[in-house]
Amino acid sequence: MEFPPLVSASPQRSLSVTSRLLKSLSSAGPSRLGWLDALRGIAALVVVFDHSSYTFMVEFRRELMPQFNTSRYGIMVFFLVSGYIIPASLERRGCVRTFWIGRIFRVYPLWAAVVTVLLALSLSGIAEMRDFGQQSAATVAVAHATMLQELLGTPSLLLVLWTLSYEMSFYLLVVALFTVRLHQQSAAVAVILAVLAAVSVTAGVVLPASALSGLVGSGPLIAFASIAMGVAICCASARSPVLRGFGGVLGGVLALVLVPFNGTIPLWEGLVILAVMFLGTAVYRAENSQSTWRHAAGTAVMVVACAVGSAYWYGDGDHFTRRGWIVAFLLAVLTFGAGLALRCRRMPCWLTGLGTISYSVYLVHPVLLAVIDSTIGRRRQDNPALEVAFFAVLLPLCLLTYRCIEAPSQTWGRRLARRVQPP
Repeated sequence: MEFPPLVSASPQRSLSVTSRLLKSLSSAGPSRLGWLDALRGIAALVVVFDHSSYTFMVEFRRELMPQFNTSRYGIMVFFLVSGYIIPASLERRGCVRTFWIGRIFRVYPLWAAVVTVLLALSLSGIAEMRDFGQQSAATVAVAHATMLQELLGTPSLLLVLWTLSYEMSFYLLVVALFTVRLHQQSAAVAVILAVLAAVSVTAGVVLPASALSGLVGSGPLIAFASIAMGVAICCASARSPVLRGFGGVLGGVLALVLVPFNGTIPLWEGLVILAVMFLGTAVYRAENSQSTWRHAAGTAVMVVACAVGSAYWYGDGDHFTRRGWIVAFLLAVLTFGAGLALRCRRMPCWLTGLGTISYSVYLVHPVLLAVIDSTIGRRRQDNPALEVAFFAVLLPLCLLTYRCIEAPSQTWGRRLARRVQPP
């Protein structure tokens, strides 16, 4: 199949061409849960706008953020979708080993390519990297290799990578519950985490950012966590039931220690993020008759009430407005609910296509923004035309990274998983 040029002189024409390519990507791809892809597409657009508005729409952003935190909206939608999909992926395979193979080939190849490009741009002086203080290159590399860097006292090379640390923690928890045969208790786990978040705020429990790293040092914590994570994954993937149980529990304990005690976001919000993902799992169970819709609805009410209450009691801060967070959170839950209600209807092809490349969109856009900020610089006044032009360049580029990196690596992962799948 031949495709027209990805980028044209006109942003409008480029967006039109990209829309047609997204439709072809969606229709040509394998059967997927279209409503979840549509939600991914919406979340990706909002997150990109949130970050690009620093560069092109600073005045509008200044007015919008106190009322509606676009960043939290996008990532909460992503977390709900992950909560629905990830346990389903593990339980469909019924094998921890093939689950981890699938996750590694899904997440790491594009991540490695983006990090490599960023390092090359930084060395050439085209883009700037974050300051890692006194941490050595080795500890920074190891922390990022685990994808738990945000929970190991190490600033992320790209700001957006912080959410992958919580995704990885969720993977560890899901595997832990599966190996000890408690995976059907998703709703209970979601409620417990949400209640703990609310209790921590009302009790005034405040921990400094990266508290454990400050206590034992980033280097020793990174070394211990990386070894523990490797052992946990290997043991949980073993054939022996005893080793599987040990590996699963070790990984789960690691996640439950790092998220509340070494995160860079407030304690309550880290717990809410995990609760939101397990809420997505509770919805999956109701959808697949593993639980009742009444049970899922009760879980949603508890998680939403505790999350909103936690944000309200936390109050306003220098970089946090409770109104903006609460509005974003509620709209994210409503967006997920709307997608669920429309799940039996056909979604727009361009939106499901955008969801298919959403991981590329999520990882590539900050690199492009870093280049723009270091060369052209940020606009002092709003410029909607440049915002549109940014999307017109970004989306074709993400189509390219999906076709050249994501899609082939996922194919390789599926082939390897079939080879090691136990009979």
